[in-house]
Amino acid sequence: MRRLSWLTALLASAALGSGAAAQSVATPAMQPSPTLPEGAGGDPQTSVAQPETSSKPSANVTTSIQGLLGPAADPGGIRSFLAKRGIEYSLTYVGEVLGNLSGGIKRGAIYEGRLDLQVDADLETLAGWKGAAFHTNFYQIHGTGLSRYYVGNLDVVSGIEALPSSRLYELWIEQKLFDDQLGLKVGQIAADTEFLVSQTATLFVNSTYGWPDITGVNLPSGGPAYPLATPAVRAKYTPNKNFSLQVGLFDGDPAGPARPGLDPDPQRRNRYGTNFRLGDPPLLIAEAAYAYNLDSRHRGRPVIDEPGTVTLGGWYHFGRFNSPRFDDSGRPLADPSTTGIARRFRGNDGIYGIIDQTLFREPDKNDEGASAFVRVSGSPGDRNLVDFYVDAGIAYKGLLPGRSDDTVGLSMSYSRISQSIRGLDLDTILATGVARPVRAFEAQLELTYQALIAPGITVQPDFQYVFHPGGNGVNPRSPTGERLRNAAILGIRSTIRY
Repeated sequence: MRRLSWLTALLASAALGSGAAAQSVATPAMQPSPTLPEGAGGDPQTSVAQPETSSKPSANVTTSIQGLLGPAADPGGIRSFLAKRGIEYSLTYVGEVLGNLSGGIKRGAIYEGRLDLQVDADLETLAGWKGAAFHTNFYQIHGTGLSRYYVGNLDVVSGIEALPSSRLYELWIEQKLFDDQLGLKVGQIAADTEFLVSQTATLFVNSTYGWPDITGVNLPSGGPAYPLATPAVRAKYTPNKNFSLQVGLFDGDPAGPARPGLDPDPQRRNRYGTNFRLGDPPLLIAEAAYAYNLDSRHRGRPVIDEPGTVTLGGWYHFGRFNSPRFDDSGRPLADPSTTGIARRFRGNDGIYGIIDQTLFREPDKNDEGASAFVRVSGSPGDRNLVDFYVDAGIAYKGLLPGRSDDTVGLSMSYSRISQSIRGLDLDTILATGVARPVRAFEAQLELTYQALIAPGITVQPDFQYVFHPGGNGVNPRSPTGERLRNAAILGIRSTIRY
């Protein structure tokens, strides 16, 4: 009951704040910021190479096939009827064929797809609730995951990979206050829609360029990120167009603990996205972002005058975490005399920094050119699988003549396996006398090209190469305990949005 109270109280206070919002009046000291193009994650767009479509939940996608459909663009006039009442909806289908050409667990190819239904409502237009908005989206996920069954890597090959299901993702209401400078959001929320977001990185197919694997493997059930959202409260303060500060308090385990008798896979423990858990130790995330050179005009000096965003953030989980290496008496868990009960740590945390930078814009063009990103993150090595993570990439929109909406990109990621895990592997070798791989790191390269075929339709060939899948893990199909070999992955993705 003590752990239940944290979110119950916050939900109540947010609801009271929302109810009073309709009567709020902006103070003279607070001036509304000029409207700027919105980038992935909800901050001003500073990446010129942000793609036309993306599978990342943080992406701000506006392109649609509606204009191509002629008389069939709005069957029965439903879309226009709803739009007049402040309700908008979209349907996005992402389908892809991916193949593991060599290495990993085994060679093979898969097809997977995801249908995303999103509904947004302006509650002022719909019901007279000033400054309030509603959002929800649902996924229908099908197919087979390449990472799960063929590669065995930490950086999941595709951002849409998940177990087949039809599930609720987000369901929330947001209240804007003080001329939209303060936003309070309450409901079922995913952290990967607003936190740890790089606008340039949304181009890439691999899931780690959305919610990075250092959070995905270290947090319970992977944290509040695709495909699992969780009850939460988020406050975001934007005093001007350049600066934003946001804080989110989430239930700390979207699927609940993997207790005996329950399925060990969190996606099966929260099969439909409707667990709505409130009693787990919470997860707190805070992030500050500063966007610069927003009003710059093309002056012929690449990088110096171009827009960019610097982000600093961190998270703290209030739960308890096991040592991967030592028991409660200080002996190695691999030692035959161990108690078998892992040492327990109070809490877990991480810090991160992001730079998203436009490098160059084509002459007289504000939407063509190159941008780059770097993200760095760290967590304690005594209780986590990954203790250091970095990714980086560069993308160019409009590189080829006559293809101004196409985007090409090259990226890399590196995940260092913690000293505790490396020590566990060495302890196991000493205790058993059996040689086995010692995990050290996983790295990944991706080369991709997204082509806009028509408004709302993209095709994206993609190549990835994975070094040390699973951090140099053991191949589960090998009877002699051989390590997973480096994997080469080739695929093609298509996206259509209405």
